Amino acid sequence: MRILLALVLAFTITRAADRPPNVIFIMADDLGFSDLGCYGSEIATPNLDGLAKDGLRFTQFYNTARCWPSRSVLLSGYYAQAIRRDTVEGVQSGGKGVRPAWARLLPEMLKTQGYRSYHSGKWHVDGKPMECGFDHSYEIGGGQNNHFKAGGNTEDGVQVPQTDDYYSSTATAEHAIKCLKEHAEKYADRPFFHYLAFIAPHFPLHAPAEDVAKYRERYKDGWNALQAERYKRLLDLRIVTNPLPAMEREVGPPYAFPDAMTKLGAGEINRPLPWTELTSEQRDFQAAKMAVHAAMIDRMDQEIGRVLAQLKAMGQLDNTIVFFASDNGASAEIMVRGSGHDPSAAPGSAQTFLCLGPGWSSSSNTPFRRHKTWVHEGGISTPLIVHWPKGIAARGELRANPGHLVDIVPTVLELAGAKAPDSPMPPHGKSLVPAFAKDGAVKHDFLWWQHEGNRAVRMGDMKLVAAGTDAAWELYDLTKDRGETKNLAASQPDKARELEQVWTRHYEEFRALALKDAPPAAPGKPGKKRKGADE
Repeated sequence: MRILLALVLAFTITRAADRPPNVIFIMADDLGFSDLGCYGSEIATPNLDGLAKDGLRFTQFYNTARCWPSRSVLLSGYYAQAIRRDTVEGVQSGGKGVRPAWARLLPEMLKTQGYRSYHSGKWHVDGKPMECGFDHSYEIGGGQNNHFKAGGNTEDGVQVPQTDDYYSSTATAEHAIKCLKEHAEKYADRPFFHYLAFIAPHFPLHAPAEDVAKYRERYKDGWNALQAERYKRLLDLRIVTNPLPAMEREVGPPYAFPDAMTKLGAGEINRPLPWTELTSEQRDFQAAKMAVHAAMIDRMDQEIGRVLAQLKAMGQLDNTIVFFASDNGASAEIMVRGSGHDPSAAPGSAQTFLCLGPGWSSSSNTPFRRHKTWVHEGGISTPLIVHWPKGIAARGELRANPGHLVDIVPTVLELAGAKAPDSPMPPHGKSLVPAFAKDGAVKHDFLWWQHEGNRAVRMGDMKLVAAGTDAAWELYDLTKDRGETKNLAASQPDKARELEQVWTRHYEEFRALALKDAPPAAPGKPGKKRKGADE
Protein backbone atom coordinates (compact mmCIF):
# COMPACT_ATOMS: atom_id res chain seq x y z
CA MET A 1 0.00 0.00 0.00
CA ARG A 2 2.84 2.36 0.91
CA ILE A 3 4.55 1.57 -2.40
CA LEU A 4 1.33 2.36 -4.28
CA LEU A 5 0.90 5.65 -2.46
CA ALA A 6 4.52 6.56 -3.17
CA LEU A 7 4.05 5.83 -6.87
CA VAL A 8 0.87 7.94 -7.00
CA LEU A 9 2.64 10.80 -5.21
CA ALA A 10 5.62 10.61 -7.55
CA PHE A 11 3.35 10.60 -10.59
CA THR A 12 1.44 13.63 -9.25
CA ILE A 13 4.63 15.58 -8.56
CA THR A 14 6.08 14.75 -11.97
CA ARG A 15 2.84 15.72 -13.68
CA ALA A 16 2.72 19.04 -11.82
CA ALA A 17 6.36 19.77 -12.69
CA ASP A 18 5.85 18.97 -16.38
CA ARG A 19 2.51 20.63 -16.85
CA PRO A 20 2.22 23.76 -18.99
CA PRO A 21 2.15 27.17 -17.31
CA ASN A 22 -0.88 28.86 -15.89
CA VAL A 23 -1.88 32.00 -17.80
CA ILE A 24 -3.42 35.24 -16.55
CA PHE A 25 -4.23 37.94 -19.08
CA ILE A 26 -5.03 41.28 -17.41
CA MET A 27 -6.71 43.85 -19.61
CA ALA A 28 -7.31 47.48 -18.71
CA ASP A 29 -9.94 49.60 -20.45
CA ASP A 30 -9.06 52.95 -22.07
CA LEU A 31 -5.58 53.02 -20.51
CA GLY A 32 -3.10 55.28 -22.30
CA PHE A 33 0.37 54.21 -23.39
CA SER A 34 2.12 56.24 -20.66
CA ASP A 35 -0.38 55.67 -17.83
CA LEU A 36 1.81 53.20 -15.88
CA GLY A 37 4.88 54.06 -13.84
CA CYS A 38 7.02 51.63 -15.83
CA TYR A 39 5.90 53.42 -19.01
CA GLY A 40 6.70 56.93 -17.80
CA SER A 41 3.73 57.82 -15.58
CA GLU A 42 3.64 59.63 -12.25
CA ILE A 43 0.73 57.38 -11.17
CA ALA A 44 1.60 54.83 -8.46
CA THR A 45 1.54 51.36 -10.06
CA PRO A 46 4.07 49.40 -7.94
CA ASN A 47 2.60 45.97 -8.66
CA LEU A 48 2.65 46.34 -12.43
CA ASP A 49 6.05 48.03 -12.21
CA GLY A 50 7.29 45.00 -10.30
CA LEU A 51 6.04 42.64 -13.01
CA ALA A 52 7.86 44.76 -15.59
CA LYS A 53 11.10 44.83 -13.58
CA ASP A 54 11.23 41.04 -13.43
CA GLY A 55 9.70 40.48 -16.87
CA LEU A 56 9.49 42.12 -20.28
CA ARG A 57 8.06 45.40 -21.54
CA PHE A 58 7.07 45.63 -25.18
CA THR A 59 7.41 49.14 -26.59
CA GLN A 60 5.64 48.62 -29.96
CA PHE A 61 2.66 46.47 -29.09
CA TYR A 62 -0.78 47.17 -30.55
CA ASN A 63 -4.51 46.76 -30.03
CA THR A 64 -7.43 47.46 -32.39
CA ALA A 65 -8.39 50.98 -31.14
CA ARG A 66 -11.65 49.86 -29.52
CA CYS A 67 -13.10 47.62 -26.85
CA TRP A 68 -15.03 44.83 -28.54
CA PRO A 69 -12.70 44.16 -31.50
CA SER A 70 -9.71 44.06 -29.16
CA ARG A 71 -11.36 41.50 -26.89
CA SER A 72 -12.43 39.32 -29.79
CA VAL A 73 -8.94 39.47 -31.30
CA LEU A 74 -7.36 38.65 -27.95
CA LEU A 75 -9.48 35.56 -27.34
CA SER A 76 -9.75 34.24 -30.92
CA GLY A 77 -6.39 34.99 -32.56
CA TYR A 78 -8.07 36.48 -35.66
CA TYR A 79 -8.40 40.03 -36.92
CA ALA A 80 -11.81 41.25 -35.85
CA GLN A 81 -13.10 41.91 -39.38
CA ALA A 82 -12.49 38.29 -40.39
CA ILE A 83 -14.76 37.07 -37.59
CA ARG A 84 -17.41 39.82 -37.99
CA ARG A 85 -16.47 41.61 -34.75
CA ASP A 86 -15.58 44.85 -36.49
CA THR A 87 -17.26 46.41 -39.47
CA VAL A 88 -16.95 45.00 -42.98
CA GLU A 89 -19.20 45.98 -45.84
CA GLY A 90 -22.14 43.79 -46.77
CA VAL A 91 -22.31 41.65 -43.62
CA GLN A 92 -23.76 42.06 -40.15
CA SER A 93 -20.63 42.95 -38.23
CA GLY A 94 -19.12 45.29 -35.67
CA GLY A 95 -20.21 45.56 -32.04
CA LYS A 96 -23.31 43.45 -32.73
CA GLY A 97 -21.60 41.01 -35.07
CA VAL A 98 -21.57 37.29 -34.28
CA ARG A 99 -18.46 35.18 -34.79
CA PRO A 100 -18.51 32.30 -37.26
CA ALA A 101 -18.82 28.89 -35.61
CA TRP A 102 -15.20 28.09 -36.49
CA ALA A 103 -13.87 31.14 -34.59
CA ARG A 104 -13.66 29.52 -31.18
CA LEU A 105 -12.22 31.27 -28.14
CA LEU A 106 -9.03 30.42 -26.30
CA PRO A 107 -10.62 28.57 -23.32
CA GLU A 108 -12.16 26.06 -25.71
CA MET A 109 -8.78 25.50 -27.36
CA LEU A 110 -7.10 24.88 -24.00
CA LYS A 111 -9.50 22.23 -22.76
CA THR A 112 -7.59 19.47 -24.58
CA GLN A 113 -4.62 20.25 -22.32
CA GLY A 114 -6.66 20.06 -19.14
CA TYR A 115 -6.92 23.79 -18.49
CA ARG A 116 -9.60 25.27 -16.29
CA SER A 117 -10.63 28.75 -17.50
CA TYR A 118 -12.00 31.71 -15.56
CA HIS A 119 -13.29 35.16 -16.50
CA SER A 120 -13.60 38.16 -14.19
CA GLY A 121 -14.86 41.62 -15.19
CA LYS A 122 -15.82 43.12 -18.52
CA TRP A 123 -16.89 40.78 -21.32
CA HIS A 124 -18.12 42.58 -24.46
CA VAL A 125 -17.57 39.56 -26.70
CA ASP A 126 -20.48 37.94 -28.54
CA GLY A 127 -21.96 34.93 -26.75
CA LYS A 128 -21.81 34.21 -23.03
CA PRO A 129 -18.57 33.31 -21.25
CA MET A 130 -19.87 30.00 -19.90
CA GLU A 131 -20.83 29.02 -23.46
CA CYS A 132 -17.32 29.83 -24.71
CA GLY A 133 -15.28 27.49 -22.55
CA PHE A 134 -15.04 29.37 -19.25
CA ASP A 135 -15.70 27.33 -16.11
CA HIS A 136 -16.57 30.38 -14.01
CA SER A 137 -17.44 33.93 -15.02
CA TYR A 138 -18.16 37.19 -13.25
CA GLU A 139 -19.55 39.48 -15.92
CA ILE A 140 -19.93 43.21 -15.32
CA GLY A 141 -22.91 44.18 -17.44
CA GLY A 142 -25.16 47.20 -16.98
CA GLY A 143 -22.92 48.34 -14.12
CA GLN A 144 -20.49 49.71 -16.69
CA ASN A 145 -22.27 53.06 -16.41
CA ASN A 146 -21.37 53.37 -12.71
CA HIS A 147 -18.32 51.82 -11.08
CA PHE A 148 -20.12 51.91 -7.71
CA LYS A 149 -23.19 49.97 -8.84
CA ALA A 150 -23.44 46.27 -9.71
CA GLY A 151 -26.54 46.63 -11.87
CA GLY A 152 -26.69 43.82 -14.41
CA ASN A 153 -23.65 41.95 -13.11
CA THR A 154 -23.82 38.16 -13.15
CA GLU A 155 -21.79 35.33 -11.66
CA ASP A 156 -21.99 32.10 -13.66
CA GLY A 157 -25.11 33.54 -15.31
CA VAL A 158 -26.90 34.42 -12.06
CA GLN A 159 -27.54 38.08 -11.25
CA VAL A 160 -25.37 39.53 -8.49
CA PRO A 161 -27.07 41.66 -5.80
CA GLN A 162 -25.88 45.18 -5.06
CA THR A 163 -23.68 45.68 -1.97
CA ASP A 164 -22.96 48.93 -0.14
CA ASP A 165 -19.19 48.68 -0.65
CA TYR A 166 -19.22 47.71 -4.33
CA TYR A 167 -16.54 49.09 -6.65
CA SER A 168 -15.94 47.51 -10.04
CA SER A 169 -12.18 46.96 -9.80
CA THR A 170 -12.43 45.50 -6.31
CA ALA A 171 -15.29 43.19 -7.31
CA THR A 172 -13.34 42.03 -10.37
CA ALA A 173 -10.30 41.15 -8.28
CA GLU A 174 -12.43 39.51 -5.57
CA HIS A 175 -13.88 37.11 -8.10
CA ALA A 176 -10.46 36.32 -9.52
CA ILE A 177 -9.16 35.52 -6.04
CA LYS A 178 -12.21 33.37 -5.35
CA CYS A 179 -11.56 31.35 -8.53
CA LEU A 180 -7.88 30.95 -7.71
CA LYS A 181 -8.66 29.72 -4.19
CA GLU A 182 -11.12 27.16 -5.54
CA HIS A 183 -8.57 26.08 -8.14
CA ALA A 184 -5.92 25.54 -5.46
CA GLU A 185 -8.35 23.53 -3.35
CA LYS A 186 -9.96 21.35 -6.04
CA TYR A 187 -7.84 21.44 -9.20
CA ALA A 188 -4.27 21.95 -8.04
CA ASP A 189 -3.00 19.34 -10.50
CA ARG A 190 -4.38 21.25 -13.51
CA PRO A 191 -3.24 24.47 -15.21
CA PHE A 192 -5.56 27.44 -15.50
CA PHE A 193 -6.25 30.36 -17.82
CA HIS A 194 -7.72 33.49 -16.23
CA TYR A 195 -9.01 36.43 -18.24
CA LEU A 196 -9.00 39.35 -15.78
CA ALA A 197 -10.72 42.28 -17.49
CA PHE A 198 -10.89 45.50 -15.48
CA ILE A 199 -13.19 48.30 -16.64
CA ALA A 200 -10.84 50.92 -15.18
CA PRO A 201 -10.02 53.57 -16.20
CA HIS A 202 -12.98 53.68 -18.64
CA PHE A 203 -15.51 56.46 -18.07
CA PRO A 204 -17.39 57.41 -15.97
CA LEU A 205 -14.39 58.54 -13.94
CA HIS A 206 -15.20 56.98 -10.56
CA ALA A 207 -12.78 56.06 -7.77
CA PRO A 208 -12.80 55.65 -3.98
CA ALA A 209 -12.39 59.02 -2.26
CA GLU A 210 -9.19 57.99 -0.47
CA ASP A 211 -7.53 57.18 -3.80
CA VAL A 212 -8.66 60.44 -5.40
CA ALA A 213 -7.23 62.38 -2.46
CA LYS A 214 -3.71 61.19 -3.33
CA TYR A 215 -3.85 63.04 -6.66
CA ARG A 216 -6.06 66.02 -5.87
CA GLU A 217 -3.25 68.58 -6.23
CA ARG A 218 -1.08 66.68 -8.70
CA TYR A 219 -2.50 67.96 -11.98
CA LYS A 220 -2.84 71.69 -11.35
CA ASP A 221 -0.09 72.44 -13.88
CA GLY A 222 -2.17 70.97 -16.70
CA TRP A 223 -1.89 68.59 -19.60
CA ASN A 224 0.93 70.33 -21.48
CA ALA A 225 3.23 70.10 -18.46
CA LEU A 226 2.22 66.49 -17.82
CA GLN A 227 2.89 65.51 -21.42
CA ALA A 228 6.38 67.02 -21.23
CA GLU A 229 7.12 65.24 -17.92
CA ARG A 230 6.05 61.88 -19.24
CA TYR A 231 7.91 62.33 -22.49
CA LYS A 232 11.16 62.97 -20.60
CA ARG A 233 10.67 59.84 -18.50
CA LEU A 234 9.95 57.76 -21.60
CA LEU A 235 13.19 58.99 -23.16
CA ASP A 236 15.09 58.24 -19.95
CA LEU A 237 13.59 54.73 -19.83
CA ARG A 238 14.58 54.22 -23.52
CA ILE A 239 11.01 53.21 -24.32
CA VAL A 240 10.71 55.76 -27.15
CA THR A 241 13.04 57.97 -29.16
CA ASN A 242 10.59 59.76 -31.46
CA PRO A 243 9.99 63.52 -31.41
CA LEU A 244 6.99 64.58 -29.34
CA PRO A 245 4.03 65.63 -31.52
CA ALA A 246 2.14 68.78 -30.62
CA MET A 247 -1.36 68.39 -29.23
CA GLU A 248 -3.87 68.78 -32.04
CA ARG A 249 -6.03 71.60 -30.75
CA GLU A 250 -8.61 71.09 -33.49
CA VAL A 251 -9.14 67.37 -32.72
CA GLY A 252 -11.90 66.75 -30.19
CA PRO A 253 -14.02 63.76 -29.21
CA PRO A 254 -14.84 61.21 -31.94
CA TYR A 255 -18.58 61.63 -31.29
CA ALA A 256 -20.45 64.87 -30.62
CA PHE A 257 -22.79 65.10 -27.61
CA PRO A 258 -23.67 68.80 -27.27
CA ASP A 259 -26.15 68.09 -24.48
CA ALA A 260 -23.34 66.58 -22.41
CA MET A 261 -21.38 69.82 -22.56
CA THR A 262 -24.41 71.63 -21.21
CA LYS A 263 -24.88 69.13 -18.37
CA LEU A 264 -21.20 69.22 -17.40
CA GLY A 265 -21.05 73.01 -17.21
CA ALA A 266 -18.56 75.74 -18.01
CA GLY A 267 -15.59 73.80 -16.64
CA GLU A 268 -15.72 71.22 -19.43
CA ILE A 269 -13.83 71.73 -22.67
CA ASN A 270 -13.81 69.47 -25.71
CA ARG A 271 -10.53 70.53 -27.28
CA PRO A 272 -6.93 70.18 -26.00
CA LEU A 273 -6.28 73.91 -25.97
CA PRO A 274 -3.07 75.14 -24.35
CA TRP A 275 -3.54 75.07 -20.56
CA THR A 276 -2.71 78.78 -20.35
CA GLU A 277 -5.77 79.58 -22.51
CA LEU A 278 -8.22 77.90 -20.12
CA THR A 279 -10.22 79.82 -17.56
CA SER A 280 -9.54 79.18 -13.87
CA GLU A 281 -12.85 77.29 -13.67
CA GLN A 282 -11.82 75.06 -16.57
CA ARG A 283 -8.39 74.39 -15.07
CA ASP A 284 -9.88 73.36 -11.72
CA PHE A 285 -12.49 71.13 -13.36
CA GLN A 286 -9.97 69.47 -15.66
CA ALA A 287 -7.37 68.90 -12.91
CA ALA A 288 -10.05 67.21 -10.80
CA LYS A 289 -10.91 64.85 -13.67
CA MET A 290 -7.33 63.73 -14.15
CA ALA A 291 -7.00 63.10 -10.42
CA VAL A 292 -9.85 60.59 -10.66
CA HIS A 293 -8.37 58.94 -13.76
CA ALA A 294 -5.09 58.49 -11.87
CA ALA A 295 -6.92 57.14 -8.82
CA MET A 296 -8.70 54.53 -10.95
CA ILE A 297 -5.37 53.26 -12.27
CA ASP A 298 -3.83 53.34 -8.79
CA ARG A 299 -6.74 51.28 -7.39
CA MET A 300 -6.58 48.83 -10.29
CA ASP A 301 -2.90 48.27 -9.51
CA GLN A 302 -3.74 47.70 -5.83
CA GLU A 303 -6.29 45.06 -6.82
CA ILE A 304 -3.82 43.41 -9.18
CA GLY A 305 -1.46 43.23 -6.20
CA ARG A 306 -4.06 41.25 -4.27
CA VAL A 307 -4.42 38.77 -7.15
CA LEU A 308 -0.63 38.37 -7.34
CA ALA A 309 -0.51 37.80 -3.57
CA GLN A 310 -2.99 34.94 -4.00
CA LEU A 311 -0.80 33.42 -6.71
CA LYS A 312 2.18 33.60 -4.34
CA ALA A 313 0.14 31.99 -1.55
CA MET A 314 -0.63 29.12 -3.93
CA GLY A 315 3.03 28.76 -4.86
CA GLN A 316 2.10 29.40 -8.50
CA LEU A 317 3.63 32.78 -9.33
CA ASP A 318 6.79 31.31 -10.86
CA ASN A 319 4.85 29.06 -13.23
CA THR A 320 2.17 31.58 -14.17
CA ILE A 321 2.68 33.76 -17.21
CA VAL A 322 1.03 37.12 -16.53
CA PHE A 323 0.24 39.47 -19.40
CA PHE A 324 -0.98 43.05 -18.99
CA ALA A 325 -2.28 45.28 -21.81
CA SER A 326 -5.00 47.80 -22.69
CA ASP A 327 -7.84 47.36 -25.18
CA ASN A 328 -7.18 50.74 -26.80
CA GLY A 329 -5.54 54.09 -26.14
CA ALA A 330 -6.91 56.69 -23.76
CA SER A 331 -10.26 58.16 -24.77
CA ALA A 332 -11.12 61.69 -25.91
CA GLU A 333 -14.84 60.97 -25.57
CA ILE A 334 -17.13 63.27 -23.60
CA MET A 335 -20.67 62.17 -22.81
CA VAL A 336 -23.16 61.78 -19.99
CA ARG A 337 -25.28 58.66 -19.73
CA GLY A 338 -26.50 56.17 -17.12
CA SER A 339 -28.00 57.99 -14.12
CA GLY A 340 -26.58 61.33 -15.23
CA HIS A 341 -24.26 63.90 -13.69
CA ASP A 342 -24.70 65.97 -10.53
CA PRO A 343 -22.39 68.99 -10.80
CA SER A 344 -22.61 69.58 -7.04
CA ALA A 345 -21.23 66.11 -6.19
CA ALA A 346 -17.55 65.44 -5.52
CA PRO A 347 -15.62 64.53 -8.69
CA GLY A 348 -15.23 60.79 -8.90
CA SER A 349 -18.25 60.01 -6.75
CA ALA A 350 -21.17 57.82 -7.83
CA GLN A 351 -23.37 60.83 -8.62
CA THR A 352 -20.99 62.17 -11.28
CA PHE A 353 -20.40 61.21 -14.90
CA LEU A 354 -17.06 62.56 -16.06
CA CYS A 355 -14.90 61.58 -19.05
CA LEU A 356 -11.19 62.16 -19.60
CA GLY A 357 -11.54 64.27 -22.76
CA PRO A 358 -8.96 65.13 -25.44
CA GLY A 359 -6.56 67.20 -23.33
CA TRP A 360 -5.75 64.56 -20.76
CA SER A 361 -6.15 61.78 -23.32
CA SER A 362 -3.31 63.38 -25.30
CA SER A 363 -1.16 63.31 -22.14
CA SER A 364 -2.09 59.71 -21.35
CA ASN A 365 -1.16 58.65 -24.89
CA THR A 366 2.22 60.42 -24.76
CA PRO A 367 4.25 60.44 -26.98
CA PHE A 368 1.73 59.65 -29.73
CA ARG A 369 -1.05 61.35 -31.68
CA ARG A 370 -4.79 60.83 -31.45
CA HIS A 371 -6.98 58.72 -29.22
CA LYS A 372 -9.21 55.68 -28.89
CA THR A 373 -11.10 54.90 -32.17
CA TRP A 374 -8.29 56.39 -34.30
CA VAL A 375 -5.58 54.10 -35.69
CA HIS A 376 -2.78 56.60 -35.40
CA GLU A 377 -0.33 55.43 -32.73
CA GLY A 378 -2.20 57.08 -29.84
CA GLY A 379 -5.31 55.01 -30.49
CA ILE A 380 -3.65 51.62 -30.95
CA SER A 381 -0.45 51.57 -28.87
CA THR A 382 -0.70 49.61 -25.62
CA PRO A 383 1.79 48.76 -22.93
CA LEU A 384 2.46 45.04 -22.84
CA ILE A 385 4.04 43.58 -19.73
CA VAL A 386 4.90 39.86 -19.69
CA HIS A 387 6.02 38.21 -16.44
CA TRP A 388 6.96 34.54 -16.08
CA PRO A 389 9.87 33.73 -13.73
CA LYS A 390 10.09 30.11 -14.84
CA GLY A 391 10.08 30.85 -18.55
CA ILE A 392 11.57 34.30 -19.22
CA ALA A 393 15.33 34.55 -18.93
CA ALA A 394 15.46 38.11 -20.29
CA ARG A 395 14.14 39.81 -17.16
CA GLY A 396 13.78 43.56 -17.14
CA GLU A 397 14.45 43.91 -20.86
CA LEU A 398 12.57 45.94 -23.45
CA ARG A 399 11.22 44.47 -26.67
CA ALA A 400 10.98 46.90 -29.58
CA ASN A 401 9.71 44.43 -32.17
CA PRO A 402 6.09 45.11 -33.20
CA GLY A 403 3.36 42.84 -31.89
CA HIS A 404 -0.43 42.79 -31.66
CA LEU A 405 -3.20 41.34 -29.50
CA VAL A 406 -3.76 38.87 -32.34
CA ASP A 407 -0.50 37.23 -31.18
CA ILE A 408 -1.74 36.18 -27.74
CA VAL A 409 -3.64 33.04 -28.83
CA PRO A 410 -0.68 31.59 -30.80
CA THR A 411 1.60 32.41 -27.85
CA VAL A 412 -0.58 30.66 -25.27
CA LEU A 413 -1.24 27.69 -27.53
CA GLU A 414 2.50 27.15 -27.98
CA LEU A 415 3.13 27.36 -24.24
CA ALA A 416 0.22 25.04 -23.49
CA GLY A 417 1.18 22.49 -26.13
CA ALA A 418 -2.26 22.92 -27.69
CA LYS A 419 -3.37 23.32 -31.29
CA ALA A 420 -5.81 25.70 -32.91
CA PRO A 421 -9.05 24.01 -34.03
CA ASP A 422 -9.79 23.34 -37.67
CA SER A 423 -10.86 26.52 -39.45
CA PRO A 424 -10.70 28.13 -42.91
CA MET A 425 -7.28 29.49 -41.99
CA PRO A 426 -4.93 29.38 -38.98
CA PRO A 427 -5.02 32.23 -36.44
CA HIS A 428 -3.56 35.41 -37.87
CA GLY A 429 -1.05 36.14 -35.12
CA LYS A 430 2.46 34.92 -34.39
CA SER A 431 3.73 33.40 -31.16
CA LEU A 432 5.67 35.82 -28.96
CA VAL A 433 7.59 33.00 -27.29
CA PRO A 434 10.83 33.68 -29.23
CA ALA A 435 10.86 37.17 -27.66
CA PHE A 436 11.08 35.60 -24.19
CA ALA A 437 14.66 34.48 -24.87
CA LYS A 438 17.65 36.71 -24.25
CA ASP A 439 17.71 39.28 -27.08
CA GLY A 440 14.81 37.41 -28.73
CA ALA A 441 12.40 38.91 -31.25
CA VAL A 442 9.34 38.20 -33.36
CA LYS A 443 8.89 39.44 -36.93
CA HIS A 444 5.55 40.16 -38.62
CA ASP A 445 5.03 40.45 -42.35
CA PHE A 446 2.36 43.08 -41.70
CA LEU A 447 0.02 44.48 -39.04
CA TRP A 448 -3.39 45.78 -40.09
CA TRP A 449 -6.15 48.04 -38.72
CA GLN A 450 -9.59 49.36 -39.51
CA HIS A 451 -12.06 50.93 -37.12
CA GLU A 452 -14.83 53.45 -37.74
CA GLY A 453 -13.40 54.02 -41.22
CA ASN A 454 -9.93 54.77 -39.82
CA ARG A 455 -7.40 52.58 -41.62
CA ALA A 456 -3.76 51.59 -41.24
CA VAL A 457 -1.19 48.98 -42.19
CA ARG A 458 2.37 48.54 -40.97
CA MET A 459 5.09 46.68 -42.86
CA GLY A 460 8.49 46.70 -41.25
CA ASP A 461 8.97 50.21 -39.96
CA MET A 462 6.71 51.93 -42.50
CA LYS A 463 3.11 52.71 -41.61
CA LEU A 464 0.28 53.90 -43.86
CA VAL A 465 -2.66 55.47 -42.02
CA ALA A 466 -5.81 57.46 -42.79
CA ALA A 467 -8.22 59.18 -40.41
CA GLY A 468 -11.53 58.22 -42.03
CA THR A 469 -12.79 56.55 -45.18
CA ASP A 470 -12.55 59.74 -47.23
CA ALA A 471 -9.23 60.95 -45.81
CA ALA A 472 -5.97 60.85 -47.73
CA TRP A 473 -3.40 58.26 -46.78
CA GLU A 474 -0.44 59.38 -44.67
CA LEU A 475 2.92 57.58 -44.65
CA TYR A 476 5.35 57.51 -41.73
CA ASP A 477 8.74 56.00 -40.99
CA LEU A 478 8.28 54.73 -37.44
CA THR A 479 11.99 54.26 -36.80
CA LYS A 480 12.28 58.04 -36.62
CA ASP A 481 8.72 59.26 -36.25
CA ARG A 482 6.31 57.19 -34.16
CA GLY A 483 4.71 60.51 -33.27
CA GLU A 484 3.56 60.64 -36.92
CA THR A 485 4.58 64.23 -37.51
CA LYS A 486 6.28 64.03 -40.94
CA ASN A 487 3.99 62.67 -43.68
CA LEU A 488 6.09 61.00 -46.40
CA ALA A 489 3.22 60.11 -48.76
CA ALA A 490 4.10 62.83 -51.26
CA SER A 491 7.84 62.17 -51.22
CA GLN A 492 7.52 58.35 -51.31
CA PRO A 493 4.44 57.71 -53.48
CA ASP A 494 5.58 54.23 -54.57
CA LYS A 495 5.88 53.06 -50.97
CA ALA A 496 2.47 54.56 -50.15
CA ARG A 497 0.89 52.73 -53.12
CA GLU A 498 2.58 49.47 -52.12
CA LEU A 499 1.21 49.65 -48.58
CA GLU A 500 -2.24 50.69 -49.81
CA GLN A 501 -2.34 47.57 -51.97
CA VAL A 502 -1.37 45.45 -48.95
CA TRP A 503 -4.12 47.05 -46.85
CA THR A 504 -6.71 46.44 -49.58
CA ARG A 505 -5.63 42.85 -50.19
CA HIS A 506 -6.04 41.95 -46.52
CA TYR A 507 -9.34 43.81 -46.23
CA GLU A 508 -10.69 41.71 -49.08
CA GLU A 509 -9.29 38.54 -47.50
CA PHE A 510 -10.90 39.32 -44.13
CA ARG A 511 -14.20 40.27 -45.75
CA ALA A 512 -14.28 37.01 -47.69
CA LEU A 513 -13.85 35.09 -44.42
CA ALA A 514 -16.58 37.14 -42.74
CA LEU A 515 -19.00 36.44 -45.61
CA LYS A 516 -18.50 32.68 -45.69
CA ASP A 517 -21.57 31.68 -43.68
CA ALA A 518 -23.11 35.06 -42.87
CA PRO A 519 -26.51 36.48 -43.80
CA PRO A 520 -26.12 39.65 -45.88
CA ALA A 521 -26.36 43.02 -44.17
CA ALA A 522 -27.67 46.26 -45.58
CA PRO A 523 -25.03 47.86 -47.83
CA GLY A 524 -23.16 50.87 -46.53
CA LYS A 525 -19.75 52.31 -46.03
CA PRO A 526 -17.53 50.13 -43.86
CA GLY A 527 -16.81 51.76 -40.54
CA LYS A 528 -19.56 54.39 -40.63
CA LYS A 529 -19.62 56.08 -37.24
CA ARG A 530 -22.59 55.35 -35.02
CA LYS A 531 -23.46 58.21 -32.72
CA GLY A 532 -23.47 56.99 -29.16
CA ALA A 533 -21.71 53.78 -30.14
CA ASP A 534 -21.96 51.05 -27.52
CA GLU A 535 -18.85 50.83 -25.39
